[in-house]
Amino acid sequence: MKRLAIIGLMLLIAFALPPKKKITVWLIGDSTMSVKATNTYPETGWGMPFVYFFDSTVTVDNRAQNGRSTRTFMEENRWAPVVAAMQEGDYVFVQFGHNDEVKTKKSYTTEAEFKANLVKYISDTRNKKANPVLLTPVARRNFDSTGHVVGTHDVYAQIVRDVAKENNVPLIDLDKEAQALYQQWGVDKSKLLFNHLAPDEHPNYPKGKEDNTHFNELGARMIAEIVLKNIKTLGLELAERIRK
Repeated sequence: MKRLAIIGLMLLIAFALPPKKKITVWLIGDSTMSVKATNTYPETGWGMPFVYFFDSTVTVDNRAQNGRSTRTFMEENRWAPVVAAMQEGDYVFVQFGHNDEVKTKKSYTTEAEFKANLVKYISDTRNKKANPVLLTPVARRNFDSTGHVVGTHDVYAQIVRDVAKENNVPLIDLDKEAQALYQQWGVDKSKLLFNHLAPDEHPNYPKGKEDNTHFNELGARMIAEIVLKNIKTLGLELAERIRK
C-alpha cells in the first residue's frame, strides 16, 4: 500500500507541473557548424548531430553558413530574421572567428570590429529576453614537428573569451577543448575526425581530400558532444531538456 501511495503521489506531482515551454536553440556561425550539402559529404558541421541531443521541447535551428564572419552574417541579412523570430527563453549559440581573422578574405573583420559584432549579437539576443552563449572558433588540426597541437585562432579566440567575461555570457571554449581532443588522439589518429580522403575513396572527392578544418561525421559528433558537456557543466536551463 505504501508503494502504491508513493506512485500515486508521483503521478499527481507530474500532472501538476506545468509543461515546459517550447524553445528554439539558434546556431549562428561558419562552415564548421553549418548544415552541409549532399555533394560535400562526408564533410559534416557539428551543428548537424547536435540537433538530436534534445527532447521534444527544443527545436535546433541551424543558420550557420560557410565562409561567414560576424560582419558578413549580418550584412547578408542572416541575423535580422533570427532576431525577428526569437522568443523569450530561446538560446543563441554564436561561433565565429575562422573567417573574421583571415586578412585575405572578404569576410575579414578587424579585432575591434569582431568584438563589437559579438557584443551586438549579445545585446540583440538579450533584448528579446533570450540567452546568448559564446563559443570560441573550433580549433583546426595543426601539429608542429614535435607532435604538439599548435593553435591558429589565438587572437580571435581570446577576444571571444574576453567578451564573454566582460558581458557575463556563458562561454564554451571550442578552441582549447578541440585542441586537447586532437592532442589526445595524436597526429595520425586525429585525421579520422576530419574530411581526409584518399583518391577514389569517395565519389564526391575523386582526387582525395586533406582538410584540417572541416569535420567528417565522427569529428562533428565529437565536437557536438563537447558542446553538450559544456551545456551541463555551465548549468544552463537547456541541460534539463537533454534527451534522456
